[in-house]
Formats: sequence, structure tokens, C-alpha cells
Amino acid sequence: MAETAKWYVVHTYSGYENKVATNIEKAVENRKLQDLICEVKVPTETVVEIKDNKKREVERKIYPSYVLVKMIMTDDSWYVVRNIRGVTGFVGPGSKPVPLTEEEVQAMGVETKQVEVRYAVGDSVKIVDGYLYGFIGTVESIDLEKEIVKVTVSMFGKDTLAELELDQVEPLD
Repeated sequence: MAETAKWYVVHTYSGYENKVATNIEKAVENRKLQDLICEVKVPTETVVEIKDNKKREVERKIYPSYVLVKMIMTDDSWYVVRNIRGVTGFVGPGSKPVPLTEEEVQAMGVETKQVEVRYAVGDSVKIVDGYLYGFIGTVESIDLEKEIVKVTVSMFGKDTLAELELDQVEPLD
């Protein structure tokens, strides 16, 4: 079974985040570790700063002193990341790195899930996840902003409106 890459949090010296990220990427390239270390991120946000009565947009690190690395944890990949200059260690108890959970990855906005909507209002869809799994319904509305689809499902001879996530329904082929 092929192991899937997970997101790990690497602690760095303050101000070294971008340098560490760049050095990890260089090490991956030099040692041909693309299959073990997939992605390196320093999450930032754009904020408006007012200085001397002038507004300007600046990019600020959301998690100062941390770099996120999507990798398959092996002795080799651990060693490469751990020995990058500026890295103080992985986040986890003792020396055991702990990957972020799917919920943490979503909440931190590290990875944004792109949901492809292949259905429209009025289409018949099959519910593929959640408490209404297996039911067939009709799409009433789609809210891409909130990633919600409203589907009317016929239950016990009565139409019921269900609010689901976009990826919980699929078009009937």
C-alpha cells in the first residue's frame, strides 16, 4: 500500500520561514526526493497596514516561525527536513512528528478543496455521502460561496429539503 503524503508542521527560527522553505525545496530537487516531499508552504495573508497616514497592503505570515511541509515521513525525509539550517524541529511530542488532521488542514486553509460542480438547478442527483446516502433528489439551489447545495428528496411520500455540501451529491449519469 502506497503511503499518502501528510502535512507536517516544522518549527523554524523567527524570520527564517521563507529561507527554510526555499532550502527544503532545493534539497528535494538536489536529492530527487519529489516522491517523498511534495509541497512546502509558508501560509501568508494580505493585510492593510496604515503607516504615516498611508494605506498599503502587506503580506503577513499567518503562523510566524512555522513552515508546513506535505511529505511522506521516512527516516530519509525526516533527516533532510530536520537538518535544514534554521529548522529547530518538527511539531509533535518528543521527536515524533505528528501530521495535521484533515480537519486542521481545512481549518488552516492549507489546502483548498476544489469541488467540481457537474450539476445544475433542476437536475436529478444521487446523494453519495452523509445521512441521506443513496437517496435521489432534485437540485433546488447551489451556493458556490458557501459550498452548499439544497436538494429536495422524497421521503415517505413527502418532499424534504436537505442542505448538503457540494461534494456530497453527484449527477445521475
